[in-house]
Parts: sequence; C-alpha cells; structure tokens
Amino acid sequence: MTGPAPRFDYEAYLAQFLTGDDDALVARFFAEDCAMITGSGKFVGHAGMRAFLARAHDGVRECPRVQHYLQDERNVLAEIDMDFHATKHRPDFPFGEMFPGDSLTVKFLARYELDAAQKVRRLITMAWPAGRAVTTLPPLGAHPSQIAAYYAYAAAFSAGDPARYTRFYRDDVVFELPSVGRFEGAQAIADFYTAMFERVVETLTVHNLTASNEAIVVDCTSRFTAVADAPDFLVGALAKGDHVDVRVQVTYRLRDGYIEHIQVARAGEPVFSDGR
Repeated sequence: MTGPAPRFDYEAYLAQFLTGDDDALVARFFAEDCAMITGSGKFVGHAGMRAFLARAHDGVRECPRVQHYLQDERNVLAEIDMDFHATKHRPDFPFGEMFPGDSLTVKFLARYELDAAQKVRRLITMAWPAGRAVTTLPPLGAHPSQIAAYYAYAAAFSAGDPARYTRFYRDDVVFELPSVGRFEGAQAIADFYTAMFERVVETLTVHNLTASNEAIVVDCTSRFTAVADAPDFLVGALAKGDHVDVRVQVTYRLRDGYIEHIQVARAGEPVFSDGR
C-alpha cells in the first residue's frame, strides 16, 4: 500500500521553469490530462502545453519572480512578476511587439489546481498590462532573469541595434579592445560598431557564462561576416560573403546592474571561412 504523494514543490517548479527547458517542466510537473486556461485560449494535455510554451517562448525568455504564494493540499495561488527578454523580433507578442534586446515585466495571478498525485491538473492565469504595479530588477546580475537579459543584450548587439544594446551601459562605460584601443562612453562604442557593421557584421555565440552582481564573464565566439569587401578589416581581409570566427573571453564589470567596463581577450586563433 502506497502513502500519499509528496507535497507539490512549488519552489522546484519555479527553478525548473527558470532553466528554460519547457519539455522537462511539462513532463515533471503537469498531469497527462492537464489544461491551461489563459487570455489567449485553452491548451489541453502535455502536447497542448508544449505547443503553447514553444510558441510563447520562441525568441523570448520568460522568467518568473514570485512575490507571494499560498498553498494547500490541492491548490497553489501565486502573484508573479514575470520578466520577458527578447532575443528575436516578435511583432505579435501578446504583451506588445518586442525586438532583440527588449525586456518587459507583466504582473500575473496564477492558480495551480493539483491532482491526487500532486501534479498540476489545471493552470488558470490572468495578467495585467505590461509594466503595471510590478517590481523590477537591475538589467544585469546573478538572478536567472538578469542572465536571460544578457542574452537579449547579445542579440541586440548581433542585430546591430545600438539604441537597444547601449541601454545596458552606463553613460561612462569603458570598452577595451586590444587590437583597436580604448573607447570611453556608450556613444563612442555605438559609433565604432555602427561604422564597422556597414561592411562587417558581428554575431555572438555564447558557449559559457558566469555571472555575479559585480561581473559577467562570457566565453563566446565572435563571427565576423563581410556584407561588403573589407580588405583592411582588423582581424584579416574579408571579401563580401566571407567570415572569420574568433574565440574570445569577454569580461563585463557591472555597477548597479549596468555595464561600466568591457574587456575583450582572445581565446584562440582566428578561423577563416576560406581556409587560409
């Protein structure tokens, strides 16, 4: 004879949600016959939940910050400030159009109805307009939402959108690039990259990231792709359509959640698409 199921662990549910692995979230915490009811419709079963989450999270990381919750044997009721961070253009996002680098916060009220096995049988949510009565975090830091915001920053940078990626900088930010020099101020950084992107665009691929409230250290590959001939490009001459990959370590020093210093160090030799 088996005893009662272990109590639903809402803190573990939130930790799983914050990993961004929606399939694991559904498999671990939701009943097979679950249903989710939101302002955009009703989604039934594991397949319905996975389809809803795949669409909702296409190019957008969703990061819950629970303000309060109450739990009994069969229900959890939670007030959640939900952060959304965009890594692609979402013109149809339910809470407003988002571009790479955009973030917004939405207040949710959620009721999780649990079955006898302590799985979520029904999830009902309601939401307020974006930005209404919410708490906020500084843009960058150690919280999973702030780490997700870094990926939004990297996407805005790769999209060549200085209006968005400079939102993460202090006005007096300093950028040190050994092969070029030192740039002081957000506008100086934006001017340098805007000019570069006219001939060569840079795309960041993050391999590993460590974050604290004082610094973010990123192991990544910068791919430089020529959109026009660039015979004098600083890494090496590129013809239109060619690219070169450079492994780098980038250290971002933070103050109050904003980037105040950027230091780039090469972590490997350039790899050119033409095999040179």
